[in-house]
Amino acid sequence: MAEALAVSLLTQRCEGCGSELAPRLLTCPSCRKLVHGKRLTQLAADAQAATERGAPMEALTLWREALDLLPPDTAQHAQVTARVTALSQQADAQGLAAPLAEAERKRSGMPKVLASMGAVGLMLWKFKFVLALLLGKGKLLLLGLTKASTLFSMLFAVSVYWTLWGWSFALGLVACIYVHEMGHVASLRRLGMKADAPMFIPGLGAFVRLKQVPVDEREDARVGLAGPIWGSAAAVVVMVAAVLTGWKALGAIAHAATWLNLFNLVPVWQLDGSRGFRALARQQRWVAVAVLGATWFATGENLLLLIAGVAAFRALLTPASETGDRRTLVEYCALVVGLGALGWAAQHWTGAAAAL
Repeated sequence: MAEALAVSLLTQRCEGCGSELAPRLLTCPSCRKLVHGKRLTQLAADAQAATERGAPMEALTLWREALDLLPPDTAQHAQVTARVTALSQQADAQGLAAPLAEAERKRSGMPKVLASMGAVGLMLWKFKFVLALLLGKGKLLLLGLTKASTLFSMLFAVSVYWTLWGWSFALGLVACIYVHEMGHVASLRRLGMKADAPMFIPGLGAFVRLKQVPVDEREDARVGLAGPIWGSAAAVVVMVAAVLTGWKALGAIAHAATWLNLFNLVPVWQLDGSRGFRALARQQRWVAVAVLGATWFATGENLLLLIAGVAAFRALLTPASETGDRRTLVEYCALVVGLGALGWAAQHWTGAAAAL
């Protein structure tokens, strides 16, 4: 009796015709009514209200949730996709300038003491929002460590690498990989997408499982390249620490982290470079190949030859974006040049330190 009651409570019925619905159905097979009609109406109303009060990120998150409840082949799905794309492009265009824009919007709420200071007061008021942004990124980095799956998989990865290369290298390498993965998470959050915290697999690095998919190639490229961008920043910090302290282990960690981020730029399979390449037009892909070749010539990093070979294959034989995305090209090329130079510097500094 109890089992029958539980089954009846879990069974979902169509609001229109009363037919029983299988799990995860989005439309009733009998009357074609949307299964989540009431929830969709509420999400649309909440998203519109968020837009009207100047909260586009909240609206973007709500519209993405609505998108998950709509069948892909419907007019409603196309309409919501257009809204998500527009809001995503708005968030993309704002980028790091969002806190400063927020400061301008809230200028009328500036304390009188700061307002009386004129330009200096305004600069301090803006600095408040920049500081809030930096603190937010710091909190995001700590957020992943509160997830048991992330923390325990990190500890397992550290233990494996510890047996191979020692505790200092293991801790540093896993920390750099973690920052790389949290770059993906930060980009997903900025674009209003849900995702799990990173999971570590020793020998393969780590991954972030998406709960929602990007609506276009531009979004996919932003999420993909955010990992190497954050990972490159981590490698730079470690390299600077190595130079300041003279600790050779830090130089080795910086070199390994640089190599891993560079390897992720190979435009193949589900690597970050492949997600970036999907947003590039054919001509832009050839520009990336040229930058890869020039960076290899300047640094002698042979991994760049592998990346250039795969990139040339993608430029020559695989379908490319019709319009291309200039920001993706700039980010990809900047990563290639920056990581190539950082890898060269780390390798030579480590060699010089070892000679001493």
